[in-house]
Amino acid sequence: MKLKLPFKPKFFEVFAKDKYNREMFRSDLIAGIIVGIIALPLAIAFGISSGVTPQQGLITAIVAGFLMSAFGGSHFLIGGPTGAFIVIVYGIVSQYGTDGLIVATLMAGIILVVMGIFKLGNVIKFIPYPIVVGFTSGIAVVIFSTQIKDFLGLQIENVPSGFIPQWTCYFQHLHTINYAEAILALLCLLIIIFWPKVTRKIPGSLIAILFGIGVTVASNYVDGLSFATIGSKFPELAGGMSLPTPKVPNLNWNDITSLVSPAFTIAILCAIESLLAAMVADGVTGKKHDSNTELVGQGIANIVTPLFGGIPATGAIARTMASINNGGKSPVTGIVHALVLLLIFLFLMPYAVYIPLACLAAILVMVAYNMSEWKTFKYLLKGDRSDVGVLLLTFFLTVIFDLTIAIEIGVLLAIVLFVKRVSETSHINVLEEDHLAATENDEKAQLSDTEQLSIPSNVEVYEIDGPFFFGLASKLDELDNINGSRRKIDVRIIRMRKVPFMDTTGMNNLRNLWKRSEKEGIRIILSGVTDKVYQSLDRIGLADEIGKEYIFPHIVPALAKAQEICKQ
Repeated sequence: MKLKLPFKPKFFEVFAKDKYNREMFRSDLIAGIIVGIIALPLAIAFGISSGVTPQQGLITAIVAGFLMSAFGGSHFLIGGPTGAFIVIVYGIVSQYGTDGLIVATLMAGIILVVMGIFKLGNVIKFIPYPIVVGFTSGIAVVIFSTQIKDFLGLQIENVPSGFIPQWTCYFQHLHTINYAEAILALLCLLIIIFWPKVTRKIPGSLIAILFGIGVTVASNYVDGLSFATIGSKFPELAGGMSLPTPKVPNLNWNDITSLVSPAFTIAILCAIESLLAAMVADGVTGKKHDSNTELVGQGIANIVTPLFGGIPATGAIARTMASINNGGKSPVTGIVHALVLLLIFLFLMPYAVYIPLACLAAILVMVAYNMSEWKTFKYLLKGDRSDVGVLLLTFFLTVIFDLTIAIEIGVLLAIVLFVKRVSETSHINVLEEDHLAATENDEKAQLSDTEQLSIPSNVEVYEIDGPFFFGLASKLDELDNINGSRRKIDVRIIRMRKVPFMDTTGMNNLRNLWKRSEKEGIRIILSGVTDKVYQSLDRIGLADEIGKEYIFPHIVPALAKAQEICKQ
């Protein structure tokens, strides 16, 4: 069987249909320039707060932004570093170093490509919403927590990585607050909040950075006044930057195996965030993205980007919406945005040394607020208790421990609750004669809607209502106790007209019931078996064990067969 690759990038599709024209390019060019300017401060801030350099944040936005637009499955998605990865990247860099981050990101990229090839894009969308909100809100709290040092200008050499140790450290060093840094951070935050009332064409974060640079330069003429800047933390930027050459790190097998879990976390988070952003874009524009192609595009970007020293990247909702709101029409917008950042990287990086860290902290505090989704969080707290439990557990695990544990346990708990809910909607019932009316619609029986079917006294009819999977299968072991009577029966009819599918566990329990009934001298007859269920039974040989002559598509011949057995 040939495997059809789900890889149809929207970039090539736009040009293949000969619908791209000069007017669309003009719109994409303007939107791309604006999005590139918006992405500049974010890429720098995400790079620094992730424990790497600002140029690595920019390289990620350039390389990943270009590749995601060129090979992705969305018309509008803008890719690059995002706040969601700060916690993961910082943890990997702290434990395994930059080489470990490169390997983990490469592995995540490969996982994403495999997910796309095997068409798992639609499956990712079914991750429960409380889990997504839980870890997104948790990440927002963690990002906010990591910015307190720079926002207040606290004199702390090494800030602990854990949430509780961080705040313990902050309170212990609260007396070292730098009021000049704190006031600058607050002013930058106010600019970011209120600038959209002036205009939305130019991002408030860029205005805040320009204001911060102005204050930093002016402080050189004031005795005793100075601010921590990117230049004081990364003095090598003053000489300008050139594009790095690709390199593959050398790590041993033990290091690689230990990075499997972080790599899966990166891949899952990348898939969730990018597909959510693509769905938001679809809802606004009315166009449809290709989930599987998007996963392959995300994978390609995360395979190539780390070779140039970049960090994990995914689709960014804020930058995607900025593209749409400023007239972006196609993936060309994302490519233009990457080229704009490339020009800035090559020619303007020496000026980045004047950006104060307090200003970047203010930008990230605003990012954390926008990520927090506190209104949605508050709304979900009014929902079903099991959903609230998943939401709170995912949130607190993200904040107190780490995102990897939060996603793993959150998804596991959601699966358990889902199975429980589905199991509660499936039943096995004993049918009496007055409940056994067969219609031409439900089982193609040649009976009127009101005609009743007669059940012999030594025949019992049980109906399975719902999917017969591992969550319900154990109930079949209790079949003898369902009716509550121990009268002698010769035939047991299992009516399966409402069973859409059976899994291996369900079929195994049906086999056990058949064996137990054989020992008791009771014949098992299956009725209402759909073609799909019959194929499953036949494939594992259970149809032959029960006897194909005892498996019927509807109840009428099943009852006739039961009466024949009773007479014998």
